[in-house]
Amino acid sequence: MIDYHPYDVRISGERDINVRNMARIEEACKGKDTIRFITMGDSQRWYDETEEFVAVVNRRTDIDFVIHGGDSSDFGLTDEFLWQRDIMNGLQVPWVMLIGNHDCLGTGEETYNALYGDPNFSFIAGRIKFLCLNTNALEFDYSRPIPDFEFIAREMTSRSDEFDKTVVAMHVRPFCDDFNNNVAYVFQRYLKEFPALQFCTAAHEHKQFEMDLFEDGIMYYMSDCMKNRNFYLFTITPNGYDYEVVYF
Repeated sequence: MIDYHPYDVRISGERDINVRNMARIEEACKGKDTIRFITMGDSQRWYDETEEFVAVVNRRTDIDFVIHGGDSSDFGLTDEFLWQRDIMNGLQVPWVMLIGNHDCLGTGEETYNALYGDPNFSFIAGRIKFLCLNTNALEFDYSRPIPDFEFIAREMTSRSDEFDKTVVAMHVRPFCDDFNNNVAYVFQRYLKEFPALQFCTAAHEHKQFEMDLFEDGIMYYMSDCMKNRNFYLFTITPNGYDYEVVYF
């Protein structure tokens, strides 16, 4: 009988999802020399397709975890976050959620923080550090340090004895509209200081493609939106990495 304001940030059910699932990932991947994971993103609007994605992943037994590249909401509405959380919670493997530009609208940032925690975070799977960043500078009118170089610099040495390789995940890639392109080249220089940077992942543009953005050998892999029913599947081994685009 009562409907609350759509931006009310009334959170029911599970919170702190990233923290809990990062612990699951680290425990499950401890000692592994081969890591297989999925990147996808932009599930806003496409609830049926995201449910299909979950079903497809659950039929596999070779996936360690899933990285959602952000934009689980369209307008930053509290219910959008909750609906998408509940769908993604159907995954049998742990998953983490990045913050997207649409997730910053209205009270979306507050809802994201309540559900997932800090939008800048990292975890270690096997001996690979996964650095996950908020790169949605335009949504904050450049009023905050986004990307947060202090956080990035700390992560270079934090738990340094536990990782030998690095993967960086973000929602908006450099040279795209929401990124602070005044610092794009500085950003890349920081990332390349991490041990054995393998590649970077992003979402946001609602199409799947890959590009050596800085022509320095570091590939960026951009995930499609869920409307188009596909995702990246990466495998990192001691000898390098490979990937495929899986359609469903």
